[in-house]
Amino acid sequence: MSELLYGINPVSEGLQGERRQPLELLLQSGPRSPRLSELEALAELKAIPVVFKHRADLDRLIGHSHHQGALLRIEPYLYADLSELVGRWRNSGRPAFFLILDGITDPHNFGAILRSAEVAGCHGVIVAKDRACPVTSVVEKTAAGALAHLLLCQVTNLSRTMEELKQTEIWCHGLAGEEGAAELFEADLTGNLALVVGCEGKGLRPNIRKHCDGLLSIPMHGAVGSLNASVAAGIALFEVVRQVGLTRVAQS
Repeated sequence: MSELLYGINPVSEGLQGERRQPLELLLQSGPRSPRLSELEALAELKAIPVVFKHRADLDRLIGHSHHQGALLRIEPYLYADLSELVGRWRNSGRPAFFLILDGITDPHNFGAILRSAEVAGCHGVIVAKDRACPVTSVVEKTAAGALAHLLLCQVTNLSRTMEELKQTEIWCHGLAGEEGAAELFEADLTGNLALVVGCEGKGLRPNIRKHCDGLLSIPMHGAVGSLNASVAAGIALFEVVRQVGLTRVAQS
């Protein structure tokens, strides 16, 4: 069974990714933009069949018209094992940097978070098998090709996985807005770290919260008092990037 990616950036990354085998590139027939021609050349370089179809046919295949004239038939998404994520960390020479997602069910939020995690240099993202959004074409499109490079691990029990990470001296810090949480920009995030982000509205589940080594809050100064989950995750991820970068400068 195969899956379809759509959109120029996801298709380009899919053609170049290493975790899934591209099976067939489908391009809109007729005059093509330079970017579509680049996809064709890349597919030919990798000996991947290229098929030209009318735009209406592409619309029918994907169920909408927001594909930019490019679809890629590819092997189903392959989740990584936790050992792969830990191995990538240990081989990196950097402090551990993981993201754990608790109950993210919206595909646009999920894709945006994955994109931020890959750009921030996370060693991997961990999600639960239940009560979580699966990898879909919408997730892939929103992630803009990040899943061609980012390790995504799906586990049965998040709290048990957090305890396994702690045994390797990784601290688990959850994003939470309640009183008593440490302010994100004042916390030390330079060691081995796993950020834990919950769903919008409910936030972290009580059992997941209980397994966190500490809770972090993003200071709010407006009337709304809350952030979209993907925005909150992005802020936290790049605060880690900022702190680790400053530490490297200080040590050099």
